This record gives sequence, structure tokens and C-alpha cells, in this order.
Amino acid sequence: MTYDLSPLFRTAIGFDRLARLVDTLPQDAGAYPPYNIEKLADDAYRLQLAVAGFAADDIELTVKDNALIVAGRVAEDATKGEFLHRGIAARAFTRRFALADHMVVEGADISNGLLNISIRRVVPEALKPRKISINSTPAKTIVGSAETSQLSQAA
Repeated sequence: MTYDLSPLFRTAIGFDRLARLVDTLPQDAGAYPPYNIEKLADDAYRLQLAVAGFAADDIELTVKDNALIVAGRVAEDATKGEFLHRGIAARAFTRRFALADHMVVEGADISNGLLNISIRRVVPEALKPRKISINSTPAKTIVGSAETSQLSQAA
């Protein structure tokens, strides 16, 4: 029996080793808005959401309890026209992304319909691995050996 763990890792940032295990599993096509999670370096990530039709004032970012919450609401236009076809979704949304320990949201910008959120892993100095030096003491030489003690006993 195979278990589908992709819902656990699709919105996780910083859990790279676990996410790689389920990287090939199909993702939910109904998720809105679509997004990418890009690893830029060992400790730097970019979360990119397609938010066509949204302005910076229409989107709210909140970090709470190791989760990044992205919410968008388009302000109602006073002059609504009649749409013959409406293919650009501008509906309200809320997306939640789990953040691993020590992940910090550094900033966000919106350009060409894409919201780019910069995230970095900042591990405190106290938790970073540190190298412990090993002190060595010179080996002590033994003043008598077994051969000399046998010779002295024979005499």
C-alpha cells in the first residue's frame, strides 16, 4: 500500500530532504494561486506566487507560529464593466506555508503579476555545529623496560 504524503510537503519551506522524497508525486491542480518554491542557495529560498490582477495593497503577508500566511483580496471597482469572458481569476485567497525552524521571511516584492517572497534560514550561533579541539599530552616514557628488568634479575 502506498501513502500519498504530498499534502504534507507541498507548502513546506526548508524541509528540503523530506520534500525531495515526494517531489515526483502529483500535486493538486486546483490550488489557487499557483506558486513556485525555489532554492537559491543552501540557506536562501524564493516563494513565487502568480497574483495577476492583485496590487501590493491587496495582499497581506503574516508570519505566525512557523507559518507564512499569504492572503489576497481585490478591492471592488466602482466602475464595473460587462465581461464577455473572465479568464483572470481575481478571487480572494489565503495560502498557508509551513516554515522550518529558523526560517526568516526577509521581504517581498510584486512585479509583472508575480509576488516574490525572500526567505532565508538563519541558524543562531548557539545551534550551529562547532568544532571542538582535542588537546594532546606527550606520551610518558617508561624508565625501565621488560628486558632491563630481566637482565637485572639474572645478575
